[in-house]
Amino acid sequence: MVREDTFNSISDLYKRVLPALNTRLAELKREKITYIDTIDIWNYCINNCWRNKKNLRIYELVSDILNVDSLELIMYVRKKLKNEESEINER
Repeated sequence: MVREDTFNSISDLYKRVLPALNTRLAELKREKITYIDTIDIWNYCINNCWRNKKNLRIYELVSDILNVDSLELIMYVRKKLKNEESEINER
């Protein structure tokens, strides 16, 4: 029997937590932060919240998503964009 919180792929897990990602995105938009998308929140959590953790439960993922610090997320996205600009300039 497959447990409710077992997923076959990262894509399945992303779809499962998408309502939480959308909720956090709506909060950011209310804060007038409009250049961040759900995938940015997702990638931030993967790289900063869940990197060294194992066997996380859905409620832990949702909690982390809903409690992402806005300033840290902004800094993460800006750094990512700056790195992408650097890669373009180096070509």
